[in-house]
Formats: sequence, C-alpha cells, structure tokens
Amino acid sequence: MARSNNPVKTSDLLVKALEEEGVRHVFGVPGEENLDFLESLRTSSIELVLTRHEQAAAFMAATYGRLTGRAGVCLATLGPGAANLVTGAAYAQLGAMPMVMITGQKPITRSKQGRFQIVDVVSMMRPLTKLTRQVVHGNSVPALVREAFRLAEEERPGPVHLELPEDIAAEMVEDWHLIPRREPCLNCASESSVTKAAAMIEEAVSPLLLIGAGANRKQVIEPLKAFVEKTGIPFFNTQMGKGVIGGSHPLYLGTAALSDNDYLHCAIDRSDLVINAGHDVVEKPPFFMKHGGKKVIHVNYSPAEIDSVYFPQHDVVGDIGNTFRRVAEKLVPSEHHDFSYFMKIRQEVLKHIDMDVDSNRYPILPQRVVGDVRKVLPADGIVVLDNGIYKIWFARNYRTNKDNTILLDNALATMGAGLPSAMVAAMLNPTRRVIAVCGDGGFMMNSQEMETAVRLGLNLVVLVLRDNAYGMVRWKQSMNKFDDWGLGYGNPDFVLYGRAYGAGGHRVESAESFLPLMERCFQQGGVHLIEVPVDYSENQRVLIDELAARVCLL
Repeated sequence: MARSNNPVKTSDLLVKALEEEGVRHVFGVPGEENLDFLESLRTSSIELVLTRHEQAAAFMAATYGRLTGRAGVCLATLGPGAANLVTGAAYAQLGAMPMVMITGQKPITRSKQGRFQIVDVVSMMRPLTKLTRQVVHGNSVPALVREAFRLAEEERPGPVHLELPEDIAAEMVEDWHLIPRREPCLNCASESSVTKAAAMIEEAVSPLLLIGAGANRKQVIEPLKAFVEKTGIPFFNTQMGKGVIGGSHPLYLGTAALSDNDYLHCAIDRSDLVINAGHDVVEKPPFFMKHGGKKVIHVNYSPAEIDSVYFPQHDVVGDIGNTFRRVAEKLVPSEHHDFSYFMKIRQEVLKHIDMDVDSNRYPILPQRVVGDVRKVLPADGIVVLDNGIYKIWFARNYRTNKDNTILLDNALATMGAGLPSAMVAAMLNPTRRVIAVCGDGGFMMNSQEMETAVRLGLNLVVLVLRDNAYGMVRWKQSMNKFDDWGLGYGNPDFVLYGRAYGAGGHRVESAESFLPLMERCFQQGGVHLIEVPVDYSENQRVLIDELAARVCLL
C-alpha cells in the first residue's frame, strides 16, 4: 500500500489512484473546473483522448469496459458537460459495461459565480449509476476510487460517477495512502444447484443452449465452448450474446434477432429444455416461456427476475463460466438426446440467410452489405454496429468466426454510439481490421468524432448506409399502415464530408464495386468514410411476408 506524509494536491492523488487501477486512457472534454485534474493528467502515464463531444467520450469509455472488462474512464465539466454524459451512462448501465465518469463542479466551500452552470449532477446520475458521489475532501479520494472501480467491474457491471469540485481538486492532502487494486470476486454456484442442472440436462430429450448478454464475458467463453463440444447440445443466441461462440460452429442454429416467428423459433418450440446462459432483462422478453411447456434452467450471476414471461424452473446462480465447467464435468453424453430436428432447422436458417448475398441490385440490398462485410473481414476482424434496421440484418445474417468480433447494442439501442465504439475497438486492436456500420441518421449524431479518429491515427473504415430517413421508424410506420410522413431528411455529400476531416471519402457506385472499395481502403490504412446507398425494400419481403408464411413442417 503506497503511503506518504508528503502533501499532495487532491487532483494529483486522484490521478495516482487511477494509475493504481491500471487506467491507461481518459476520454473526454475538459472544462475550466477540470483544469487542476487536467494538469495532473499531463504529467501522468495516462493518455487523455480528447473528443469532440462528451457523449462520444462516454460511449468510448463504456466500450473500452465492454472489450477489456476493466472500467473505462471519461471526463466532463459541470452542468452541460456532465449532462452530455447521461446517454452514455444509460448505455453502460443497460449494456452492463464497466465505466467511471468524472465530472467537475464549482467550488463548494465558497461561491464565485452564484448558480451559473450549476445543476445537481450527483442526483441526476443516481438513477443511471451503481454509485454517484461528490468528493468533499481529498483524503477520501483513494477509497472512493477503489470503491468506484470495484462496483463498476463487479457483476452486474455498470457505470459509476464521481464529482470533483474545483476547490477540492486544488486543496492539499497532508497524509494519504493508495489502496491496491483487487480483481473482482465472482461467487460460485452451489454444488446442489449444479447437480440438479446436470440431471435436468440428462433427462431432457431435446435440450437447447441459449447464450444471452450476460454470457458475453471473457471468463465465460472457453468454458461455454467446452460445454458445447462435450455435450453436443446445439445453441442459439440473443443479439447481445452473438459471437460468444462463433457462428461458423456446426451446432450454431442462429440469432434470435426478431421477437418471434423466425426460422429458429421452430427449433425452440420443439425443445423440451432451454439452458439459458446469461439472460439479461434488458433484452427483449423471452419468447420461449409457456405455462406447462418446456423447462428452463437460468444460469447467471444473479437469480432470475420472475415475471409473467420469464419463470425458469431452476436457477444456477454464480460465475457462469465456472458453472458450465462443473456441469460439463458431471455430464456423460446422453444416448437418448435427439438433435436431428434442430439440424434440419440449421440448414433452413443457413439457406435463407445466404440468399441474395451476391445480388447486383443498386442501391445495394442489406443482404449484400452483410455478405460483403463478412468477405472483407478476416476471422478476427471486428464489425461495430450503430442502431438501425441494418442491425437486424447483421444479427440474423452475419456469421462470426471469433468471439467479440461483432459489437451491437440491444439494450439501450441508442443511435450515435457506432462510430465512437468502433474507434475504441480500433485503438485496442491496431493490427486488426475494424469497420463501423452506421445509418446516415446515427452517423450524423456523432460524426464530428471523425476528426478524433483521424487525429488518433486510427485504421478504421466507416460505412454510412444512406437512405435519407430514420429507416427503422419508417419501416415500423409502414408496418402500422400509417402514412409515410415526418421521417425523411437531407444529407451532406458524405464523400466531401469525410475528406473535410482529413479522412478518405468514397461513394459506392454499384454493388459490384462495394467489396473492392472496402478492400482498397483497408489496404491503404487510415480512416475512410464510405457512403453506401441502400435499398430497404427487402424488409417487408424477408422480415415480414416470408416469416408470416413460415410453417414448422420440417
């Protein structure tokens, strides 16, 4: 434990505590109330990643936490700056991403500007965080920082907030000590619950494994893969569980990208047991629960929250990876398990998602967009999605080959997070191909971060799918038989827009040119913006009409 009697400024002590936690980056937009902290950062080992908007900084910090398991840190000033972190806080809270937010505030021991810019940020953050606290004395900083990171990173991960007033940041701390970092502690499920789960799996005839958002943790991936390999149980995933086990696996059935009526739902209906790994209530309600129907085993870090659409027959509460490792040890592959129907469904799913991937229609069909992105990315390439109708197409059709190679948000499902999240993926993986897929609406919400990406020297390709409208809402408007009204807009010339930031700017002129253009951009390196005119008319045929005619007759 580092300890010293030498006086130190509170902001210096805060930075020392962040270094003790292993913090390498702080994302943010400083203000005058952060100047002491900024000076302390200047002489530290921590890199300040200056963004063009606080919301983008929060998205970047949250995604850093999502990819590393270690809390990302973001910075804003008081009032308007702190308020701009709110969407990012909600993004991290619903998406279970560890993040620490630090905001400034006017002096609390004296007033020099009345109520100018002052809002109650601590209270504002309370509904969106696991902890929100104002620093009132420098001596409390080490304990507050250690507690902030502990809470942010422990299950269920999420955001915390610390407010550092201007006068407290500048005060001297006479006697101080740092508190060493400790890795989060994960509890293990009871032996009796593991034994019962194994017995239920052995008794089932056609069990299925569902991989949800809570299973998308580094320590879960290998035990879950080993469980599938030993038992031979087919699996499917929710949108946020996508990629935990690769979509190229021979037992992968598909993604539950739609609430009901998709092809893999035929398999779900036929199963007599669903092993639910990492169900998270932020994702859409489970569609497989029926009274008197199949049994469900809930495997998660916390007990199931029971309601009318989710009432599992058995809970296995503890570290998910440890649970599946222990269950696998108890199981002997059952001779009476029958997965033949599931394999027929797998072939049906693959047949439909491979349709039209080579269509030369222009503007480009979403199936072609997904297919060409898959072709241009190697097994470890990363695709990061903003939010729009294309997210459903990628969730259904994109086949992963490696864990954490598709990042999407089906929790807050906010627009504007795609570009900042992809920037962090590129920062952390400088030798891997990273591509951001954004609609024109979501892209323009944080498009100013193109300058940040160029300044950071990232290698990143940004696809802007242009349909000149808020397409997801427009599609739902059409489904509800409302008039097409109120959702269209104009766009800048995206080619010139990208070049104005110092990035490459390109427009796809034909379906055939799309894949070669992406390849050239990756070969050249740096940041590239590619405008992709897209035709969403297939939404109705593929996602509505075909599925309405689907009959589980296989």
